[in-house]
Amino acid sequence: MKHLRTILMLIVVFALTLSACAPAATPAPVEEPAPAEPTAAPMEPTAAPAEPTAEPAPAGLTCAEPIKVGLITDVSGALAIYGAHILRSFMLGMEYVSGAPGSAGEKFDIAAAQENTFKVENCEIQVFVRDDASNPENTATIARELIDVQKVNILVGTVSSGATATLQGIAFESKIPLIVAPAAANDITGVNFNEYTFRTSRNNYQDAINECAYLTKQYASFIQIAPDYAFGRGSAAAFRDACTLNGATFVAEDIFAPLDTTDFTTYMEQIANSGAESYIVSWAGGGFVPLMQAAKDQGVTDTMALGATFIDNTLMPVWYGNAVGSTSGIIYHYSAPQNNPINDFLVANTKPRYGVNPDLFDADGMNAAIMLVEALKLSGGAADGASLVKVMEGMTFEGPKGTVYIRPEDHVAIQDMYILKLTNVTDPDAAFYEYVDTTRPEPPCLLPEALKDRCGALPYGSLSGQ
Repeated sequence: MKHLRTILMLIVVFALTLSACAPAATPAPVEEPAPAEPTAAPMEPTAAPAEPTAEPAPAGLTCAEPIKVGLITDVSGALAIYGAHILRSFMLGMEYVSGAPGSAGEKFDIAAAQENTFKVENCEIQVFVRDDASNPENTATIARELIDVQKVNILVGTVSSGATATLQGIAFESKIPLIVAPAAANDITGVNFNEYTFRTSRNNYQDAINECAYLTKQYASFIQIAPDYAFGRGSAAAFRDACTLNGATFVAEDIFAPLDTTDFTTYMEQIANSGAESYIVSWAGGGFVPLMQAAKDQGVTDTMALGATFIDNTLMPVWYGNAVGSTSGIIYHYSAPQNNPINDFLVANTKPRYGVNPDLFDADGMNAAIMLVEALKLSGGAADGASLVKVMEGMTFEGPKGTVYIRPEDHVAIQDMYILKLTNVTDPDAAFYEYVDTTRPEPPCLLPEALKDRCGALPYGSLSGQ
């Protein structure tokens, strides 16, 4: 290897989301003053006091019937590594807001149970869990079963952006709010937008804005490769826009390979011969391993810098050993949020139960649970689609990454992201980083032309608005 220039790794790992918040504190009782001694016998009342017309409403969240939530994620498919993040963190998020584990116990195991019931104040919330294996046909079948048979009020999911597009359409037809987590494709709250789709996951643009601000300080010319579907094409467009706006040049057209590619030799030959200083990779799932092997075999890793965000804790030691000392962007790492008690809860409870610390998408799953409950509080326990959409547009809530703002124009989740310095890849607790900075990317509005008026004053179509 001629020199080690591997610095910022951007693997916009992907998948999709909903959330809620901790119960409001009970006000401290106020002492009543002692009654004064009467100086004379009290007068008889001239009339009986009026009877109250209604019972006072009970404090906190109340629902007339149990709220039913359908959680769809990847347990057995190509993106199951990320589905595991969502499954455990959603359940921990529900435990955080309810104050106790659900009916399935402290550790949720989908092999043992597909339902988990929580009591949040005066409201029962039933969570039905399903595995779609990131297959859109499975997603469609599962979603219809959850809606038609289980009668769910809210959907959460899923990991694959392609499967999420299918889920969006079904949720819209049924007027069921969908919270996307952790799928990242721009299209989810862009060309595929509908009023019932929300997200706690970031989008491709937020990744690109976070990364390009730093990447373009190191390199001037780029080429990029991405999977040939919504996530990959959205990521490539976002990186081209964000890095170009920061003064970078792309020396060739973007390269798109099928998602199921296992031999990347021809693609890496194109990259090796491009003359670019750095190659940007956006990939999700297992395909990243053969991609990087091909880059090594074709000499790309010897002559070009890899421009990509830091990735999940499992793959960091495999591919980032040469990048120790480098600085890059990341969606979330359990060490990144500063002075955040919700993140502290997530960290304190994940490893004792699941054997690992929170990973890349755990914040998305927990945020989905918190958002869900917070929306129900705002709606007064009403779980019909119209009531929830009304309160979810423009809402803010606190999660493991701090304040999340659901932008009313397009339902993008504005949230903190991080810049970290890689200090090692060997720590058994995945304590790989030193904190550098927190960013809060504001992506452009990407709604279809017919809905452009919703975007208001936001830049439309690109960061420059051109």
